Amino acid sequence: MLIICFIITALVPYLICGINSAIIVTKIKTGKDIRTMGSGNAGLTNTLRTQGKAAALFVLIGDVAKGVLSVIFVWLSFKLLAGIDARAVESEYEWVLYASGTSAILGHVFPLYYGFKGGKGVLVTVAVLLAIDWLPAVILLAIFGAVVALSKYVSLGSCIAAFLYPFTVLIFGIIEKSPCFDLNFLFSALIALMIIFMHRENIKRLKNHTEKKLGQKK
Repeated sequence: MLIICFIITALVPYLICGINSAIIVTKIKTGKDIRTMGSGNAGLTNTLRTQGKAAALFVLIGDVAKGVLSVIFVWLSFKLLAGIDARAVESEYEWVLYASGTSAILGHVFPLYYGFKGGKGVLVTVAVLLAIDWLPAVILLAIFGAVVALSKYVSLGSCIAAFLYPFTVLIFGIIEKSPCFDLNFLFSALIALMIIFMHRENIKRLKNHTEKKLGQKK
């Protein structure tokens, strides 16, 4: 049964999170592909800029739901099929939740259904972390919010929060005496690297002072 659970961990979150809310919502509203509009990113910020607040709200709900559902599905699979509670503090299998998060971000960033071109994974990462351990997620959200509030750059807040993500997981893992804090850190670092890599063009624009600020459309 463990083998089945590991297969589920690798595949199911990827397939769930490959369903892109921004692409679907924009297609329903305009008949167009959001990847050809605005910044070209199939994510929340570009939806807000090009489609408005109502469409962005649906994307927000969709991305959070699929991230949380991915982690819960894996957790339930281990609990029901193998009798393992991966969310227990003393569990040696807590790492599978972070592995499911990595699979989920891969699905969102490189979706099978859309030619492997998706979003940047920030919102899904927040949802995944909330489902695994809400306190680090809240801390990172606060840091993200503070950076965006001060700079008006969503991308800057995303990159800083992504960089701090694995270290936050590591610190909380050590404090909580998690038996697999090292693996949790490893998977979190992979997620952070993916997010920062997906923001490489934003980083270039930030350096050149050409990055759009929050609320700026032109």
